[in-house]
Amino acid sequence: MTAEPAPTVRDLLAFYLEAGVDCALGDEPIDRLSAPDQPVVTLAPEGSPPAAARQPLKPTVATAPRADIAPPPDIAIESAREAARTAPTLEALRTLLDSFDGCALKFTASRLVFADGNPQARLMFVGEAPGRDEDIEGLPFVGRSGQLLNRMIAAIGLKRSDVYIANVIPWRPPGNRTPTPQETQICLPFIKRQIELVNPDVIVTLGNPSTQTLLRVREGIMKTRGKWFDYDTGTRTVRAMATFHPAYLLRSPAYKRMSWLDLRAIAKALEQSAAAPRQA
Repeated sequence: MTAEPAPTVRDLLAFYLEAGVDCALGDEPIDRLSAPDQPVVTLAPEGSPPAAARQPLKPTVATAPRADIAPPPDIAIESAREAARTAPTLEALRTLLDSFDGCALKFTASRLVFADGNPQARLMFVGEAPGRDEDIEGLPFVGRSGQLLNRMIAAIGLKRSDVYIANVIPWRPPGNRTPTPQETQICLPFIKRQIELVNPDVIVTLGNPSTQTLLRVREGIMKTRGKWFDYDTGTRTVRAMATFHPAYLLRSPAYKRMSWLDLRAIAKALEQSAAAPRQA
């Protein structure tokens, strides 16, 4: 049997890109197989008993605290709740997220992806997490799925600048992997406070993860899309609907018709809310 040729560098890079590995976690490679640094030994002070009479000294290694390690999830979740509760404005919330170190995703992402659009919008879209393009630009939904979302918004007579767009997770997971339940729970207080501060009349959750997280449902998107839910912001009840994520529609264009039905229902709800005074 003929052995297969060893993969070339180009083959390996193509494999990593296909797997979603398109970013490095450091500027320099780390040789984790090399011998560790020699420990720093604490010597006995002058005038202490002879070595034979002393207990053997145990080497003490001088270690500096790691600035890129997040606290345990339970502590991080409580810290996020306390921080989000204190934000009086969207700008203050963004500043808090910039300085929040409780989520490990912050240390692998290029930048915070907070939001885009009109902070006083009546319609708010919420996705799951930023992707590669969003991580580069620092804005949500700017890649191919963002272009489709723009067309979806235009289909109901609005522009991107008329709505508000955010994600449950404000940092890109490495390789676009699915966020862990702990990461989602840590970031949840911030998106909930974000929704409360925007105070929209209608919320649209894009895809299954954001729908299950915000609307507290267990069913998949096929069963939840097109249905109205009540979302409690803490100050009022807002109408919410789930629909397909634009990235899913790019992979499965046959479902665009169902998404169009959802958009028509959303547009009708916006017309009804516009006829009534907006609740504070």
